[in-house]
Amino acid sequence: MSDIDYGPLKGLIGTWKGDKGIDVVPEPEGSETNLYHETITYTAIGDVTNAESQVLAVVHYLQIVQRKSNNEVFHHETGYWMWDERSKTIMHSLVIPRAVCVLAGAKYAGEKDSEGRVLIEVTAGIEDKNWHITQSPFMKENAKTTAFRHKIAVGNGKLSYSETTFLDIYGKSFDHTDQNELTLQ
Repeated sequence: MSDIDYGPLKGLIGTWKGDKGIDVVPEPEGSETNLYHETITYTAIGDVTNAESQVLAVVHYLQIVQRKSNNEVFHHETGYWMWDERSKTIMHSLVIPRAVCVLAGAKYAGEKDSEGRVLIEVTAGIEDKNWHITQSPFMKENAKTTAFRHKIAVGNGKLSYSETTFLDIYGKSFDHTDQNELTLQ
């Protein structure tokens, strides 16, 4: 695996912990804010060849999020980040145990923040023909995810992210947001 080019995903590999998480979720009469801590483990999987022509460098991750108020796990997510070096495309596939699956992606722009950290951003939408969201009939009727955006800055032993899940819930549209700053362990 040492000769695999993980491109912009290379900096993710390892175990990250952070305790500055802010989760803003919809409620019938407005919103609720939860403070949280989390651990995200990114593991280098190697490469995968699709149709004998596309080679993806693959990183698996597991994210466990706990409320600061009671240490209860309220979010458990797993998935993959993939890098297609030939097309300069980043892909993020994820599954959450609410019967929602997302395949987000974007061309990698090669940008860095003011601290020299790699910037990664992917999106998906229910109407997007390439980067799509799949969800159960119950979720479509009661808490429909219409779009997804995930931004990461990683480098120098730090990882920051912001994530927005756009929902139709409780008869209104709502931007469910999460953000945190983590350090490499």
